[in-house]
Amino acid sequence: MTEQTLNRGVTTERGQEPAATAELTLELVVAQRQFPARGVLALTLRDPSGGELPAWEPGAHMDLLLREGLVRQYSLCSDPADRSSWRIAVLREEPGRGGSAHVHEQLTEGARVRVRGPRNNFALRPAPRYRFIAGGIGITPILPMVRAAEAAGADWSLLYGGRTRAAMAFTDQLARYGDRVRLVPQDEEGLLDLASYPGEPRPDTLVYCCGPGPLLDAVEQVCASWPPGSLNAERFQPRSPLHDSADHPFEVVLARTGRTLTVPTHVSVLDAVRAAGTEVLFSCTEGTCGTCETDVLEGTPDHRDSLLSEEERAAGESMMICVSRCRGSRLVLDL
Repeated sequence: MTEQTLNRGVTTERGQEPAATAELTLELVVAQRQFPARGVLALTLRDPSGGELPAWEPGAHMDLLLREGLVRQYSLCSDPADRSSWRIAVLREEPGRGGSAHVHEQLTEGARVRVRGPRNNFALRPAPRYRFIAGGIGITPILPMVRAAEAAGADWSLLYGGRTRAAMAFTDQLARYGDRVRLVPQDEEGLLDLASYPGEPRPDTLVYCCGPGPLLDAVEQVCASWPPGSLNAERFQPRSPLHDSADHPFEVVLARTGRTLTVPTHVSVLDAVRAAGTEVLFSCTEGTCGTCETDVLEGTPDHRDSLLSEEERAAGESMMICVSRCRGSRLVLDL
């Protein structure tokens, strides 16, 4: 979720305060392993002492700190009202970068794992009407949203696609909602029919979508004419770079210490800041998770993330320092 240029009327609503330099880290135990679909492992995590876990809202995700240099983000897909455990679901990716394989192979029942968060860049906002769209493992953040929409008495529906029916997780849980949920296995019915769903633009409707990049690209095109803020999307992977500026060196001033750094052409702000000895939280290093979001006090960021809306980009009040740069010669950051 690197650079993203959203169409007019499409924003990503986020719920996390920027510029954090400390965040809750816990050690949890794997209490249960289940396989809700082919290739998908669901883990139930608990406090080893039986204590309550921190509260969270639909759309939240957390980091699994698997080993040094291996950090992965996964959406929470359990019931936020149940503070006794968290649940995540992990698709084993072949080939992948090692994170999903580590989870599937190493996180056996009874194993301890460090986690960080939760944080929410995909918050469910109140609305009388929702249209949810999920592709593959993108169903995970949508599950708690569906539960919340149902509890609130909202008018909602879900269009959920996957490569095969056997590969679509949590269909048993969704069955209780009847015809509010439409399952579309690609090998049986083809691609999702986005020409008719989510329908005509309505000011009372919010669209929430999570899934692979091509699906999100298609939904963004469909919702380009909708009112600003209607579409809320979360990406698991960064978009192809769409920025129109070349890299160049620039200065970064760390406002809390007054120190000035030079960021070379092929070095990220994050790496330059860390090399200077300043501790900054980070995770994905791809501009998708929001962990490194930092307040901008002066200067104009060159946004290359997959989180900020067009309105937030224009405001220039914060940036993801793992991928974004400077359009001018100098930035002053709240670090």
